[in-house]
Order: sequence, then C-alpha cells, then structure tokens
Amino acid sequence: MDIVIDFSSIFDFLNTRPDILMWRTFLLFGWIPIALAFLWGAKEVWLFYIKTKWDRTIKHVLLAIDIPRGNEQTIKAVENLFTYFGGAHKKANLIEKYWVGEFQLSFSFEIISIDGYTQFLIRTPVKFRDMVEAAVYSQYPDAEITEVNDYTEGMPDKFPDEVYDIWGCEFIQAKKWVYPIKTYKEFEQQLGPPEAQFKDPMATLMDLCSSLKKGEQLWFQILIKPMGFDWPEEGEKEVKKILKEKVPGTFANEIIDKILGWIEIFSEAVYKLWGDIQEKDEKDDSLKMMQLKPKEKKMVEAIQNKGGKLGFQFKSRFVYVARKEIINKPKVREGFIGYIKQFMDLDLNNLKPDMDITATSVDYFFTERRINTRKNKIMRAYKGRSTTRGRDMGVMDIEELATIWHFPIEPVVKAPMIQKAPGRKSGPPMQLPIGEEIVSEAITEPEFIEEENNNKNEKKESFGEITEQDGLNSDENVSPPANLPFA
Repeated sequence: MDIVIDFSSIFDFLNTRPDILMWRTFLLFGWIPIALAFLWGAKEVWLFYIKTKWDRTIKHVLLAIDIPRGNEQTIKAVENLFTYFGGAHKKANLIEKYWVGEFQLSFSFEIISIDGYTQFLIRTPVKFRDMVEAAVYSQYPDAEITEVNDYTEGMPDKFPDEVYDIWGCEFIQAKKWVYPIKTYKEFEQQLGPPEAQFKDPMATLMDLCSSLKKGEQLWFQILIKPMGFDWPEEGEKEVKKILKEKVPGTFANEIIDKILGWIEIFSEAVYKLWGDIQEKDEKDDSLKMMQLKPKEKKMVEAIQNKGGKLGFQFKSRFVYVARKEIINKPKVREGFIGYIKQFMDLDLNNLKPDMDITATSVDYFFTERRINTRKNKIMRAYKGRSTTRGRDMGVMDIEELATIWHFPIEPVVKAPMIQKAPGRKSGPPMQLPIGEEIVSEAITEPEFIEEENNNKNEKKESFGEITEQDGLNSDENVSPPANLPFA
C-alpha cells in the first residue's frame, strides 16, 4: 500500500495574502507568549503576597554591641563572627517557598553616630538572637550586648520636612561581584613598631562620626543574607573568560554547540578523504597562567581567593539626616565616600555611590520633585531594612564584610566617643575552694566603703580636670543623646 502525504493544506495556507497569513498565524500561535507572560505575572503576584504575609510574622530585635575597652582583637575575629552567621542559611523546599512564602532571612550590621556619639548595632530576627550573642561573645568575651529601641523612630518618612533634611544613597560594586574589593590585609605593613603596622581604615569613619554636632545623625547599614556553596561557580566562569577558555552556556546553547561540533567532525572526515586537510596545533593549557599579563594574573588569583571563602548577599545604605539650620552635606557626604574609597582597587573592584537610581542627587529636569521622591524611598528602605528596594543585592565574602564593618582596633584608632563596655564584672567560680576562717564583715566593710568613696572622689576630680582642659560643656557633651541606643 502506497503512503501519500498531502501538503495541499499547508501550501494553501502559505499562498494566502500576507495580511491574512499574519492574522491567522497570530490566532494560531500568538496566544502562547501572552499566556506565558500572564502565568509569570500571576506567579510573581502570588509570591509577593505570601512572602509579605510570612514576613509580617517575623519579629526582629536590635542589639547594641559595646566593644570592650582596650580592644586589641584583630579583624580576623570579625571575619570569624561573619562565618558563624553562615549557619543561618536555609534552603526552602517547594511547599515552603511557593505555599508558605518562606525566604532567606537577613541580618543588618549598622554603625551610627547621633550628635557625635558612635554605636555599633546588629539587627537580627528574634529566633537568631542566641546565635548572634554566641558569635559576639565567642570573639569578644567582655563585650556587652543590650536590646535597644530602633533609633530611626521619630525621624520623618516624607520629604520635604519642616525640620529635617537628608542625603542618602546605596553603595554598589563598581564591577561584577566576582571581583573583590581591597581588604584589610592590604592595610598592613611590616615597618615600624607593632602598633603602627596596621593602618585601620575604620579610623577615618570614627573621626567623621565624632565630628558630628548636636542635631546631626549618620546611619550606615550593611544587610547580609547567608548563601550556599554554589556561588563561586560564577567566579569560575569569569576565570575561564580571562583564560580564553570555553564558558558553559545555557541549555539551548549547549545543544547548538553539540550540533555544530558534529557538523565539524563530519566535515573533517570528508576532507580527510581528499588528503589535503591540515592538522591543528594543540596548545599546552598548563602554560596559560604564565602567558597572562600581570593584571590578568592578579584578577584570576583574586577571584579564586574570594571563591574560597564563605559568601553572603549584601546591600549597603548610607543616610545623613540633620536639622536644616546645621546640616552640612558636603562634609559628611564627601567624608563618608572618602571612607568607602579606601577599599578601591582599580584592577579589581570597589564600592561606589549609586548616583543613577538611589542617591538623593539628580540633574536637569524636575530636580526638586525627583530628589524628594528619592529621599522618601531611601528613608523607607533604610527604616524597613529592606533587601528588595533599590538595587539588586551583590555578593561579598567574609573578608570583605569584615573590612568595611569591624570594631576599631583601639591602639590604632583613637575615637573617645565610641560606646564601650567597661569590662565584665563577674564573681569567683562556684568550685573555688573557700578558706575555713571567716573574716568579720564589721572589720572589712568600713575599709571597703572608705576605699570606694575615695575612688569615686578621685574619679570626679579627674573628670573635672579633663572637662576643664578640653573646654567641653558638661551639659551638652558629657551626656549622650536620649535616642542613642546605648547599653
């Protein structure tokens, strides 16, 4: 039996007028992209709804971290602290993600200065509070951690405001996040005495914070989200590009590459029959690193070094808010940008203010309205510790994070207005053996009280000498501001 395939209907369809052909094609296949776009939109709306609902069930707490006096812990301690936070990573299953609305929770590491007084803070979900305290105490046993109220309350949400004005922005990575910024290890030198061999970049920020007047506030927050162990794959792709190796593509590209590869093999097999094909010279891949330029070699080593550490998604915001009669934007804005520029490496990466989308500075048209819109957005995003408003999150490893957020090394940074813990006061251990002879309290107590009173008088006298020498007004500068979240 002969099999006959009838193509007449296809030829009739193709022979119709062009306008009718296009219209019929649209009716037959045009609904597919529309349906896909609708399904994608419905999925996004649903995810936004359930994530918002779940997010409202999460309670947060703001913890003030008072560093111990005479802090000589290196920045490596803060690096270990960030590593500990990696334990909060959780990969949600399909039900938790698409039905419950769960997502990876974030932490906010903050440095603020209110009226010149500086405080380090960590905002965490309540369920991770014990983990945060354990991480801090493990590296700083004498630190004091206290739950405090949110210092942003009471500041205006809408601008223009009659009393306050602000300048703010997000700081973003200038290049692809696989390239690291300049880290604290590059601020070390081998010359001079030991206390001078490390130039703490935090010194400039502490000096700027201490210079603020009454009525000025500087806020800096770094939001982080723990990640899994697959993020270095993006760095490996970048290394392959530098080495001019083949980079794995998408699934469709992989299929096309395989088809082209088969065609090439078939063509070479046919040409070999004619005997005039030239053999390709195979290059030795082991010499690729030696053939790189110094800058390319530096980039490859930096990417691979970053990929060997624990990574976090990150987003950073800066806000300067002050009363209108004393606001000094050039001083604080340029001062803070100068602090951030210390971490610049032109061969690798750096942080820069996002002047295109989030900075409260614009040019050309409708400037006042556009600036006020940006002020409202940056203020709401900062107060809400939002990881979704503004720019997309970048990626930093623990070494980069510890470089831009760490407690100042006291022998290097002289910042007298940082809140510090006086040192842990603890009793003797329970297992300590006690002598059998009991000394009478009537004999020891008067001597202790007298000694304590003498110490208090000495402290008062010395404090009075300091204030007189420095010319400080005790009513304005000795007492910290009421809304500073001190312990």
